[in-house]
Amino acid sequence: MFTLIRKMKKREWLMAIICALLVLAQIFFDLKLPDFMSDLTILIKTEGSRISDILMTGLKMLVCTLISATLAVACGFLASKTAAGLSLTIRSDIFKKVSEFGQEEMLQFSVPSLINRTTNDITQIQMFIAIGLQLLIKAPVMAVWAIIKIVNKSLNLSLITAAFVVAILSMMAVVIVVVVPRFRKVQKLTDNVNLVARENLTGLNVIHAFNAEDYQNSKFEEANSSLMKTQLFNQRTFAIMMPFVNFAMNALSLVILWVGASIVNSVPATDIAMRVSTFGDIVVFGTYASYVVMSLMMLVMIFMFLPAAQVSATRINQVLKTNSSLMEGDQTRSSEKGSVEFRNVSFHYPSSDKNVLEDISFSARRGETVAIIGATGSGKTTLVGLIARFYDVTSGEVLVDGVNVKDYSFDALYDRVGFITQKPVLFSASVKDNVLFGESNGKNTQDNAEQALDIAQASDFVDKMPNGINSPIAQGGANLSGGQKQRISIARAIAREPEILVFDDSFSALDYKTDALLRKELGQKLKHTTKIIVAQRIGTIRNADKIIVLDEGQSVGVGTHDELLASCEVYREIAMSQLSAEELEN
Repeated sequence: MFTLIRKMKKREWLMAIICALLVLAQIFFDLKLPDFMSDLTILIKTEGSRISDILMTGLKMLVCTLISATLAVACGFLASKTAAGLSLTIRSDIFKKVSEFGQEEMLQFSVPSLINRTTNDITQIQMFIAIGLQLLIKAPVMAVWAIIKIVNKSLNLSLITAAFVVAILSMMAVVIVVVVPRFRKVQKLTDNVNLVARENLTGLNVIHAFNAEDYQNSKFEEANSSLMKTQLFNQRTFAIMMPFVNFAMNALSLVILWVGASIVNSVPATDIAMRVSTFGDIVVFGTYASYVVMSLMMLVMIFMFLPAAQVSATRINQVLKTNSSLMEGDQTRSSEKGSVEFRNVSFHYPSSDKNVLEDISFSARRGETVAIIGATGSGKTTLVGLIARFYDVTSGEVLVDGVNVKDYSFDALYDRVGFITQKPVLFSASVKDNVLFGESNGKNTQDNAEQALDIAQASDFVDKMPNGINSPIAQGGANLSGGQKQRISIARAIAREPEILVFDDSFSALDYKTDALLRKELGQKLKHTTKIIVAQRIGTIRNADKIIVLDEGQSVGVGTHDELLASCEVYREIAMSQLSAEELEN
């Protein structure tokens, strides 16, 4: 928690300090009231007191109350501003940190959990700061100040008050010990609810198509019920606290009045002044004792938010302290251009010891087209992902332009490589903004975007859209077909003007005519750009300069289409499953 609080900027620290001073001033005026009440009691009980004196004392009490209320409003405003500023800083830090994560870190936390940490967990911190900034100062200071005021008034009453305080603190300790572990469970259950809800929303069409609404509802109900039961236990446990403290405060007042009455009766009836003074002390003692209990009630409120806030702070710190497993190099220049080389590359995922790729070696020179084909699960996507450094190799080297990808700065590497993912990802912006997305060597102009769309065979449908290249795209490209999304994704990579284009099965949603036209344009207009293509269609890759055949993570064939038909059984089986013998010959 304190690690996050230290992230407050100077402006928030200044507001917090002012808020603390206002709280102390508020306490001062609150604790003046019992003194005025004692004076008022003595004036009322003393014969010959003037009405003007009584009214003046009442006026002083009213002024103190108004000043205290004004200070409380000002402090609440500053506390809210401080909490909002801190949450803004933390949310920004988390967003930037997650943006640096690689695939390994994303798998470690999961997307629903990261969303929950960025929203709900930060809200918990914000609520605690907004309330705790006032109460954490007010409660202990008021309690100590009130105790100092009453400690010399009456030994018996002081012991009674101390007994009630110990009982309340013991109750609070028991509740905290019971509830805190369950708050950790609540956050995990909230992550699970988000996971199920996100899965349901993402796959809504599939759920409708398979009449799986009841199954999904029961799945969500199970996750939701687990969260509800845990929350109910926590809230019911906390619900015991407030009535208990209220009962303790009222019981303490009753006991003080009862014991105080006996103390007043013990004063001789003839000593009127002493009886009046003693009665005034009892009234003041009761008021200060109630302030002590009120301070404990404030602590109860704090402890209602503290466990959840502490758990949330731990979860946020886990994200902020996690460093990406991919360390950035400092290399920006290279002696070659447009070359890719794999040297004895093996790779396994962090969660497994089994290699997904085993001793892969090949090279691609500038302007060449290298294709990668293989059965599902043979490691094609993993292989090209190593070029973009989504993961680091387990052994061996991946070289781009003759330099190990680990030695490049991220900007330098991604300026060289244009990557089109297997599943196209578009953003809620215009077609133009999606094509010119991010920073690159390419020109940030409309002409560049239109040229990239022409090469990607996307101009035909973009020109027919209501606003052409400025037409909006829904989040995730929901208003486009699969083939249209793929073509805009390809245009986005082309607009970067990279040395190397990596197509991770990026032609799968295209019809054969568009596929052929797109490859023709790539060959004619991007002659000097190295193209690495992952594909399932033989027709897409048959004219490649080099084809690499993968089988269970191993390279079982490297060559041209004709060479592999003659020498590679795996390639021949894939080809025969798609084309007839006559088509293969032609």
